[in-house]
Amino acid sequence: MTTLVTGATGNTGRQVVRELVSRGEKVRAVTRDADSARALLGSEVELFTGTHNIPSTLDDAWHGVDRLHVTVTNGLAEVGAELIGKAVDAGVRRITVVWGGGVGPVETAIADSGVEWTRLEPQEFMANTLTWIDPIRTQGVVREPYAHPSALVHEADIGAVAAVALLEDGHSGRAYNLTGPQALTPQERLAILSDAAGREIAFATITHAQAVERLVATGVSQADADYVIGWYAESSPESYTVDPTIEQILGRPARTFEQWAAEHAHRFR
Repeated sequence: MTTLVTGATGNTGRQVVRELVSRGEKVRAVTRDADSARALLGSEVELFTGTHNIPSTLDDAWHGVDRLHVTVTNGLAEVGAELIGKAVDAGVRRITVVWGGGVGPVETAIADSGVEWTRLEPQEFMANTLTWIDPIRTQGVVREPYAHPSALVHEADIGAVAAVALLEDGHSGRAYNLTGPQALTPQERLAILSDAAGREIAFATITHAQAVERLVATGVSQADADYVIGWYAESSPESYTVDPTIEQILGRPARTFEQWAAEHAHRFR
């Protein structure tokens, strides 16, 4: 039996692939760049060139696939129903999905598909900290508009929960809120990162408009930039309340930000 993983080189998709491979499962990873994916995912993974944003590119990928992992990304909402329809028609009987921050067309299509499904609802990824690499390396300072606490979740824990839901019974029809084991403000995260990287990192406050403008300058649409910065401006209780779901499912504590910082410290030096 094979699991098809879309978004296989993304922050969460690669973790799903690694977790499944570590369990001895057969994985077919969807990627736009096979050479880069091979270096990232290793030789045990079967690569398929395509993208879930264009479901027709996956028409030859479904043979032997009975499980599917989807990460909702920009552009998928418009074709999500088509993608899920092709998956079900091809014989997929179990689906996990990392939501896009809400229950949209893709999440709804999966819930209505008639097959077993599990929706993973992670709050802020620890990997979002990687957006601080350039200002930390070049200026030693991080500028953000808000300093609310966030119960960031390690991407490897998302991958581990996805693997459990794909391989084990008892998770069908469930939506899992996923957080890390502690809520941290940006300043607290920077203190941890400073210790791990062995350098002082400062924090400075900018305005909401400056944060939106900065994100748009990277190529993000105005609507998406407004949504992202707005999420930080009006963070929900779910974003800063520690949830025990990861520990309950995996039988071990969720990974800490200290662990994440140690893994990535070299990137901030």
